Amino acid sequence: MLIVKKFGGSSVANKERVYNVAERILEDYKKGHDVVVVLSAQGDTTDELIAKAKEINPNPSRREMDMILTTGEQQSVALMSMALQNLGYPAISLNAYQVKMHTTSVYSNARLKRIDAERINSELERKNIVLVTGFQGINKYDDITTLGRGGSDTTAVAIAAELNADKCEIYTDVDGVYTADPRVVKDAVKLNEITYDEMLELASLGAKVLHNRSVELAKKYGVELVVRSSLTKAEGTIVREECKMEKMLVSGVAADKNVARVAAIGIKDEPGKAFGLFSLLAKHNINVDIILQSIGRNNTKDISFTVPRDELEETKQILQDNLSRISAERIEYDDSVSKVSIVGAGMASNPGVAAVMFESLYDADINIKMISTSEIKISVLINEKDTDSAVNAIHEGFKDRF
Repeated sequence: MLIVKKFGGSSVANKERVYNVAERILEDYKKGHDVVVVLSAQGDTTDELIAKAKEINPNPSRREMDMILTTGEQQSVALMSMALQNLGYPAISLNAYQVKMHTTSVYSNARLKRIDAERINSELERKNIVLVTGFQGINKYDDITTLGRGGSDTTAVAIAAELNADKCEIYTDVDGVYTADPRVVKDAVKLNEITYDEMLELASLGAKVLHNRSVELAKKYGVELVVRSSLTKAEGTIVREECKMEKMLVSGVAADKNVARVAAIGIKDEPGKAFGLFSLLAKHNINVDIILQSIGRNNTKDISFTVPRDELEETKQILQDNLSRISAERIEYDDSVSKVSIVGAGMASNPGVAAVMFESLYDADINIKMISTSEIKISVLINEKDTDSAVNAIHEGFKDRF
């Protein structure tokens, strides 16, 4: 059996946890299984590297940021290899260049294109435990790239898909997927299983358990995921195409504080203006989420949308530089907002879900700025200061429906 395991940064944060993970790895290796392990950078290493970079240059290039940030994962896999060797077992650490993990050329948010698995397979044939750096790849220029925050999950799923692994286990500091962040909602319930679609929505909407692109890959290639804790032996949550139980009305509540609201005011009310605005942002790889267009008045309209907060400054610059091109009178911004969402495959066939959500927010005296819906999710934009209160209020409103 071939098993791919991924451990997050908190799971390998110090010596004690490194050896704890080493023992978890050896549980399967001792049974005769082939084991490939993907690791994130230790603890707060990534944040510390970002801080160091900004001490030198407040606005470092994305290429150089990728160069420095990928050193965190290299430390993790080398230290884990040393730990396993110290315990008397064969192990080898490999970075993205040694594995040949090919990506697009977008620094800081690259996407995996393909993986050359020859090196991994040859090391497995030698009965080595193979430790691979998560979060990183190489582009066509042989430059190091990163896959964005949480990208180690995507690395693990991509390797599992390429190797046709029997299992892909994602280890975190929580013991599965919950109906809400258990650190925010005390009575959050752990799910035994969840569909790819529901997990993808939760991950995209702020749930920090899995990287959303890892779920996309898992769904595309049929990789069954198991999310479990590295600190306990709990069974965790299975993520797969179909769940055996009847679909719950709502699977979870998620919150995302990495959000900013942008409004283009006074755009000419004529065909092609929305296309001009959003094609301009797409050209610069700005991710746009909730979009709201006002009813035209005086031959103009307003278009409001959200972007990741860490892309707000770039968005401001792009729009200000192209104000006449998009024919807007002015651009307004608000970076004190957050997005709170509910997700559930059972929502499509059950009326009244939105009413319960909005009633819960009303009872908590929380104002809604924007609303977005799909077949299996409802998202609202609210003041950031109300985030935790909103999540608890909504979770309480649906407590009998999880």
